[in-house]
Amino acid sequence: MIQALDHRAARHSITTADARGWMRLERLSAWYGRHQALREITLELAPRQITAIIGPSGCGKSTLIRCLNRLHELAPGARVTGSVLLGGEDIYGPAVDPVLVRRRVGMVFQRPNPFPTLSIFDNVAAGLRLNGLARGSELEQIVRHSLQQAALWDEVKDRLRQRATALSGGQQQRLCIARALALQPEVLLLDEPTGALDPGATLKIETLLQELKAHTTIVLVTHNLQQAARVADTTAFLLADDQRVGMLIEHGPTRELFTAPRDPRTRAYVSGRFG
Repeated sequence: MIQALDHRAARHSITTADARGWMRLERLSAWYGRHQALREITLELAPRQITAIIGPSGCGKSTLIRCLNRLHELAPGARVTGSVLLGGEDIYGPAVDPVLVRRRVGMVFQRPNPFPTLSIFDNVAAGLRLNGLARGSELEQIVRHSLQQAALWDEVKDRLRQRATALSGGQQQRLCIARALALQPEVLLLDEPTGALDPGATLKIETLLQELKAHTTIVLVTHNLQQAARVADTTAFLLADDQRVGMLIEHGPTRELFTAPRDPRTRAYVSGRFG
């Protein structure tokens, strides 16, 4: 069973240490009320790699990654069939607590969303405090390490008690990444994380992702095909049918998918003929 985190001991592993961050979707379908958004997607997410999810607007990319940490079910009338395996265990199993799933599978959204009334320090510490996972010097160490992981520590170490809203947009997004990293997720989901950022801030985020994948599985939704080509190890292409139901068209190594796609629909999309 999926268990709570312990920052003072080895991370819980369902099978073996090698399974940490390994995910597999098996015939995953999702609905919003009567509307089906995704149809029977089977996809493996390799551990400690960056997988990009690409496709035109409305093909279900955001819905897909929200299914990977059970955020989808929070929408009114939403439901899921199929399975999502994390380290070998189905996160939709009847005995699994979705709150614990979301600790292991972190999420960063398109627009930076720091808690506006909290300081930089308290933003990173919020999840740890809420779940009673750390306090005192241990809490301070985790906050510092998370900010360092997010390549933000040197920029904010002298103003940790300032409100997070005083940071630039790019800094706020890295702060949100640090907040997610503080819970030591096995998987980090990012939904258009640079969509609202300038080129300089985008470059910092992309560089950061390359560093983070050494110990974290990353799933990146992006409309920017050049970004997917730059940072992703593998890429999955989604496309909606005439009923606006998203389907997985192709998945493979990024270089191959962009230079020698197997499906003509993939070839048309990556060459800019639609989307």
